[in-house]
Amino acid sequence: MATEITSTIPECEIVCSRIVNAPRELAYKAWADPLYLKNWWGPAGFTNTFNEFDFRVGGKWSFVMHGPDKGHYPNECEFIKIDKPALIAWKRYSKPLFQVLVTFDEVNADQTKIVFKQLFDSEKECNKIKPFVLDKNEENFDRLENELAKMMK
Repeated sequence: MATEITSTIPECEIVCSRIVNAPRELAYKAWADPLYLKNWWGPAGFTNTFNEFDFRVGGKWSFVMHGPDKGHYPNECEFIKIDKPALIAWKRYSKPLFQVLVTFDEVNADQTKIVFKQLFDSEKECNKIKPFVLDKNEENFDRLENELAKMMK
């Protein structure tokens, strides 16, 4: 059951962006293909077990993130908008609840600007995780860049 992308105000968003050294199509593929996504998704030291990855609007993404020291974190998501190679959006059904909107903009033939937005229904919910997640999102981007470098070999 696909839903609309949440309209928010800046106080209800966590936004991170990075220009990566990869063509737009390749950067998009790193997010859209579970063979690559499972290798880099999550903060430093995390690994993933993907149970389901049905990459279509209304499709489910079910996975478990495994922490580097301990902890297993189940995630249940649904893709709500896909516009290859420009946009991927999904809704989380696991807490904390929010939507993710990822855009891919070509800077030049060899670079892509990726904007990663987490959209919350309330400022209160956003502020609960904002202090912790900004650094973790940067770690996620670091891991993505490593994966892109491998994909380009």
